[in-house]
Amino acid sequence: MKARTAGLVALAAAAAAIAENVVELEWNITYTTANPDGMFERQVIGVNGAWPPPAVNLTEGDRVIIKTNNHLTEGTSLHAHGMFQNTTTYMDGPVGVTQCAIPPNGSFTYNFTVDQVGTYWIHSHAKGQYPDGLRSPFVIHAKNETHGASYDEDVTVPLSDWYHTRIMDLNERFMSLANPSGAEPVPKSALMFDTQNATLSFEAGKTYRLRFVNMAAFAAFHVWIEGHTMRVIEVDGVDTEEYETDGISLTAAQRVSVLVTARNDTSGAFPIVGAMDTDMFDTVPGDLNPNVTSYIIYDSASSLDLPTPATVDAFPPFDDTQLVPSVPIQPYSGDHNITLDVLFDVLGDGSNYAMFNTQTYLTPDTPPLFTAMSTGVNATDPVLYGSATNSFVVPHLVGVEMVINNYDPGKHPFHLHGHTFQVLGRSVEDAGPYDPSNVTFDIPANPMRRDVVQVPPNGHVLLRFFSDNPGVWLFHCHIEWHILSGLIAQIIEAPLVMQERVSIPSFISDECAAQSIPTSGNALGNTGALLYDFHGYNAGPGFLPTGFTAKGYVGMVMSVLSAFLGMGVICWYGITEVKEAAEEAKEREGEGEEKVGGVAVVREL
Repeated sequence: MKARTAGLVALAAAAAAIAENVVELEWNITYTTANPDGMFERQVIGVNGAWPPPAVNLTEGDRVIIKTNNHLTEGTSLHAHGMFQNTTTYMDGPVGVTQCAIPPNGSFTYNFTVDQVGTYWIHSHAKGQYPDGLRSPFVIHAKNETHGASYDEDVTVPLSDWYHTRIMDLNERFMSLANPSGAEPVPKSALMFDTQNATLSFEAGKTYRLRFVNMAAFAAFHVWIEGHTMRVIEVDGVDTEEYETDGISLTAAQRVSVLVTARNDTSGAFPIVGAMDTDMFDTVPGDLNPNVTSYIIYDSASSLDLPTPATVDAFPPFDDTQLVPSVPIQPYSGDHNITLDVLFDVLGDGSNYAMFNTQTYLTPDTPPLFTAMSTGVNATDPVLYGSATNSFVVPHLVGVEMVINNYDPGKHPFHLHGHTFQVLGRSVEDAGPYDPSNVTFDIPANPMRRDVVQVPPNGHVLLRFFSDNPGVWLFHCHIEWHILSGLIAQIIEAPLVMQERVSIPSFISDECAAQSIPTSGNALGNTGALLYDFHGYNAGPGFLPTGFTAKGYVGMVMSVLSAFLGMGVICWYGITEVKEAAEEAKEREGEGEEKVGGVAVVREL
């Protein structure tokens, strides 16, 4: 009987494997050039020698295999943004967290099943790379769409900001003594469909699903279509009841699907306007065009005379907390609480850092997934993951309440890997930190769910998720400048259950080992009797002495600049002296000077 049962199980597994549709892709990550805004051709990161990278379109239940070959001179990775990666947390993609970087000339095969539906995107999760071009829409179509009968065609509309300088070059200036205020680099332009002035053909009588995806490094977008209304039906992979609006807003990394019904009037062209939220920029350069426009075309001849978008006095209002998910889930209980205070400050090395609870994030020596998998029962101790990683260990199958208090005058889009969260409430601007004894918002019976939420300036949000996905998941601001400056926390979810359910493929460990990166032990790679030994651990630059004022910052910066200027003068004088000495040596050549290998050697310069 046992043999017969085992045989039936094997047959069932084989049948399931046959039924599963496998989509195999090969992405050769390469440098190429592009000029999407028509202003400046620059080096970008593309796929298979082309840019933009191809969009990924899948069907619910597909297994996707992406063989990723790194032909760059730097490490890279891929993160399928919004994928839960249940039991495959090692396929999530953030470098130094769930895997090591794919080294130059190295390969990594991402292999996972998509059991979700909706609009997502895929991007590098390595050292600020994706704004240099390594990002693309990632759409999973449902076998039975909730709103499938409501539309005739499905169109993905990527949005992004665009820089003319490589992000890592800009980051050297951003994270420097010369930028004590932490002012983020402002993009040069905005893109829609990875270009400007694109056209989209509509037919009268049809309804279109437009999937807007904000793949920006920094900018949020307000979007509207002249002469048309929108009906929101999905945010971040969560289907919603239809919500009619004149426009939508998307922070970096958010996605919104809308239905747009074509007009009966088939003449003319209608602008689709994407306006960057310039309130987020410290300065707005005079040469910046903050808007990008595409056009709905009903008559092909009208494309020869595209209209200028009308001027608006204010952006269309859009409050995503008013959206109602199609599948209702009542508010999770707040059994486990995490409070994160958002701070920015100049630290001991003179640069401006982003912090949660006064700690800026530093990548540990051992990726935390390996710490969680290798330390047995001790994996529940957050100390092992390093004091500079903002690690929070969460038990299995509980409601986790997250309070985000923003003490910064800027807006921040926060993203949780491995989950969607309920947005129970969001304060108005300048409301201060969350006070549970004085809640100013009503918690909905079926709260909006998504994986990226914007926190208002000097305000707060109240989030909850259910810990049913053991793994290591980042929670971070999706402004890439703030990731680079340390606005990251780690959720170590149910590590003991993770040890039972997750099996890391050996090639992932091997790739780390080939780069001399530890794959066991604490944040420093210490194991056994040294598991709690953190001697030599780097917790990052400390705070400046109490009382160090704004004048002090300016004085420090000016002193440093003066020092650099002084060193420059010294170097200039030194170079001049060397040149003069060399010229003198040349004049003396043939007059008895010593030569070595045909080169005159001047003694005692």
